[in-house]
Formats: sequence, C-alpha cells, structure tokens
Amino acid sequence: MGEDKLWEGRSLAARIRVEVAARAARFRRRMGRPPGLAAVLVGDDPASFVYVRNKARACREAGLYSEVHHLPATATQAQVVALVRRLNARPDVDGILIQWPVPAGIDYEAVVAEIDPARDVDGFHPVNAGALWRGRPRLVPCTPLGVLALLRAYGVTPAGRHAVVVGRSPIVGRPMAGLLLLQDATVTVCHSRTPELGRIARQADILVVAAGRPGLIGADHVAPGAAVVDVGINRQGGRLTGDVRRAEVLPVAAGVTPVPGGVGPMTVAMLLVNTVEAAWARAEGRPPDSLAACPPLREATA
Repeated sequence: MGEDKLWEGRSLAARIRVEVAARAARFRRRMGRPPGLAAVLVGDDPASFVYVRNKARACREAGLYSEVHHLPATATQAQVVALVRRLNARPDVDGILIQWPVPAGIDYEAVVAEIDPARDVDGFHPVNAGALWRGRPRLVPCTPLGVLALLRAYGVTPAGRHAVVVGRSPIVGRPMAGLLLLQDATVTVCHSRTPELGRIARQADILVVAAGRPGLIGADHVAPGAAVVDVGINRQGGRLTGDVRRAEVLPVAAGVTPVPGGVGPMTVAMLLVNTVEAAWARAEGRPPDSLAACPPLREATA
C-alpha cells in the first residue's frame, strides 16, 4: 500500500546519467579530453570521505575525469585558497567543488568565492546565487535542481501552485525557493523561528522539507494531495532518516520522496549535469545554464 506514492529518485537519476555520459562522450570527441571535476576535501570528516568517493565514482561511470585534493585539517585558509586558484587556471578542470564541512579556521564562504563562477558546479558562488535570484540562472545548486527535476518527472508543475519550503540554508532552502519562484510558484519559506509551522505547511501544494530535523513533518503538516519532498539526511541508530514521518504522510500526500533513495541520487546526477554543462559552456564561450542542461526540465519546457 502506498508504493505508487513513493517518488524514488534512483531510476530517474540513472536515466539522467546515461544522457550525461553521452554528452560527455561528445565533448571528449570534440575537445580530445573528458570534462573534468576537481573536489577539494579539507580535514578528516568520515562522511565527507564517503561523499567525495561516491562523487568520484559517479564521474568515472559517466566518462568524466575526476580528482580529489585532500588537505589536512591543519591546512590554512591561504593554502586552500591557493589550491583553488591553481585549479581555476587549469584548462582540464571544468568544475570545482569544496566539500562541506570544513575545519574550524577555514572560511568556507570565502573559499567558495575564489572559485571561477563558470566552474562552480555546486552553484554556491555569489555570482551564481545572484544570477538565480535575478531570474537568469547559470550553475544552480545540485540538490534544489534535483528536487525540481524530480517534481517534473512525477508530473508536478510548480506554476500557479503554492510551494512551502521548510529550511533556509544557502545550500538547499534559499536556492530552492528561488528555483520555485522562477517556475512561477507562489513560495513561502519557513524556518526554526516560524510560528505555527503546521498551519502554514498545510497550505502547500508542494512541500519541500530541508530542515535537518528528523521526523519534523507528520500527517498534520500535510494537505491532502500535496507533493512532499524530503531533503533531510539524518543518521539515527546507524541508519538514514529524513525530516518527514513517511508512514504517516503517505496516506495523505499525492507522493513522498523516500530517504534514502529519493533526492540523494538526484543530487549526484545534477552534479554530473552541471560539470558537463560547465565544460561545454567554457568550450563554446557562453554562460552555463543548468536548467537547459537538465533533461527533465529541458523536456518540460521544450
């Protein structure tokens, strides 16, 4: 019961990765090299090692070149910035990402601001963040882009809908709101100081939850027939859980993304989309465009 309401992301991400691989192969034939991604990992956070390893494997499987630059937790701000500047200067590096979190003493935002915006495949550089809010997106953060692609794939069109985003982080909540506005949704953003969260959440046709609080959202937060996207990744008792109490919400909602297996695979797929798009944009001398490069979004607006 409710299996048809589980909006998983693995199969869609797999289809996107096939197209990304084809686009990467065309790039390699034209340019004589594959699109290249460089990941910078500072410190020894165990989860970060796993994430970076998974990203590198996804790159290899799609025919991209990837490399990881691991700096010790004792690295200085100047050392990290110097590495980013060297990567900016390399013609074979099309995408650069700084794995979060970074050790105390490293100013993450300042490091990200050193990345060439045309290679900022996480979409966090101030130029790319500003372009999104100006309504002229270039490289868009991977998780919100994946959420939008997942909604489109399951037949949810944001235009004219009321979308509620729970969470205001610069990685998910804020760019998610910007993307939904760009898609002509009416958007409300809630956060830890929002009173009457349940009342506001129940107004949503589209409810995107990225609060980082396990089990925050239950059936009493969801309107009948709402689309519910759970972006939360929380580790409890050795397993991953989301921000949504899925068993409660499934009977009420039109669909719910699972954790794991929902937004997570889409985030990795969008990183590949952004990297290959950054490579093509640099080769063709134009600004990158994440939305135009993402198959479900391109097909929806064709």
